[in-house]
This record gives sequence, structure tokens and C-alpha cells, in this order.
Amino acid sequence: MAKQAKKTAENIIEAPQQEQIVNVNTVNTPTVAKNAPVQKPRKPEWEYRDRLYTLRKNKTPLTYVIPSRHSGKNSLLWFDPEKGYQRALRYVTNQPTPFVDEQTGIVTLGRIVFKNGALRVPKEDVGLQKLLSLYHPLKGQLYEEYNPVQISVNETEQIELEIEALLIAKQMDINEAEAVLRVEFGNKVDTLSSSELKRDLLIFAKKKPGLFIELANDDNVELRNIGIKATQAGIIQLSKDQRTFTYGDNQRKLMTVPFDEHPYSALAAWFKTDEGMEVLNHVTKKL
Repeated sequence: MAKQAKKTAENIIEAPQQEQIVNVNTVNTPTVAKNAPVQKPRKPEWEYRDRLYTLRKNKTPLTYVIPSRHSGKNSLLWFDPEKGYQRALRYVTNQPTPFVDEQTGIVTLGRIVFKNGALRVPKEDVGLQKLLSLYHPLKGQLYEEYNPVQISVNETEQIELEIEALLIAKQMDINEAEAVLRVEFGNKVDTLSSSELKRDLLIFAKKKPGLFIELANDDNVELRNIGIKATQAGIIQLSKDQRTFTYGDNQRKLMTVPFDEHPYSALAAWFKTDEGMEVLNHVTKKL
């Protein structure tokens, strides 16, 4: 019995093994039926909820009516990229779609009326919600959908922008502050004390942080201010027709203002040239 088992084991060990030929091109390749339909990406589903729409720029008229259907007077069209043409829009109270070509049977026209600057649309009125949220051409221009998440994001960005502007304003020296405020207030800055300049600069940074940061990072603003101060001090003179800048008592011509350009903007740009930098150094020392 033992001899027989041993012989069987020897036969198994000595039996030649067949090599498996693997085609690397077919490894892990899923088989697809020839006539299998191609799966298209699913469109996001519509969220059924109550929605609030408000007129932009905080407008709150007692009543305000916007167009609710396409006509010769009011164009309510939406270009459908899948169909390749514009589709007419119409709000009807007894249909779930705002597209005219999808509405069937007898329809009941509806009006879109904002009261005190707001319009609340219940989740059951899907047609009106889709019209206002997705397709109406006045969305983003005349009205917008109330979105508390987006509002909080916008408010956060605005607060961060104000903080950035206030930090820049706090570190600004008086000459830079004067240059920035001169853009906003003109020659009024000449009558302000240092403390008044600092106060007005911080107020300006808080009220208009975007514009303030833009001006603070603009080299030409400070050069414009130097040019204005030099002209007021008589170091540089601007001709009556505001076309020519001359220097000092000898009336040496510095530059001609290009057509349709502000004189001091042109002078600020000229200060960056080789000749202009020399004049700028002399002017700065005299100021």
C-alpha cells in the first residue's frame, strides 16, 4: 500500500507542467457586449424645496412684475446645447416645465410678481422655480436666488478683504496715505492734518477695500501725487492748455502730454523713464 502511494506521488512530481500563455493585452480587460448601450453621465437631480428670490441692489418696490413668457416685446429664450437651438420659455401654473415645446393641453398663464422686493415660490411650483433658477435671462441682472451659503461665503470674503485693506492702511506712511486719498478726495487732502489723513485713510480702506488695495499697489498713484505737489509748489509747471510740462525757472520742456491722457498720469509714466527719474530725484529733494 505504501509502495503504491509512493509510486503515485512520484508520478505526480515527475509529470510535466503545461506552461500558461498569458496575453498581456487582455489582462484585466473587461468584456463589453458589442451592442451594449453607452451610459451617459446623469444630470444632477432637481432639489425640491421652497425657494426665495430677491431683487438686486436691495430694491424693495411694493410690487414689481417681470416678464413671464416669450413675446415680441420680451425675449424669453434659452439656448439648449443638447438640441442645438433656442427654446421659448413660458410660466404656466398647471405645467411642471417652463419650456413651451414641452407644455401640452390647455395651459393657464401665470404672472411673476415680486412684492416688497421678494418672491417666495413653494416647492410644489416646480415650473416657476426652474424658470427663475435656471433659465430666465434676467437672473443675475434684475434678481437673484437667495442662497444663505453663498451669502456667507461672500460676506466672509468681504470681511477678509476689509481686514487686509485696514492692515495695509495701518502700515502706510503719510506720503503714501496722501497719494491714495488724493485719488479719492482731490486737493482736499492738502488741508488735512496727519491725524485726519490717517483717519480718512482707515475709513476709505474699510468702505472700499478693493479699490483701496488696488491704489495701494499702484506705483503710479504715488508718482501722480509727487507730480501734483511739485506743480503746486512751482517746481514743475503745466501749461494752460494742459499739454506741456516744463521744469523750474528756466522753463525747460520736460514732456508733452499725449492726446486724450490725463496730464498727471502721463507725468507719472514719464517719471519712470531714464530722463524722468533724474528729474524725479531733484523734485523729491526740493519737496
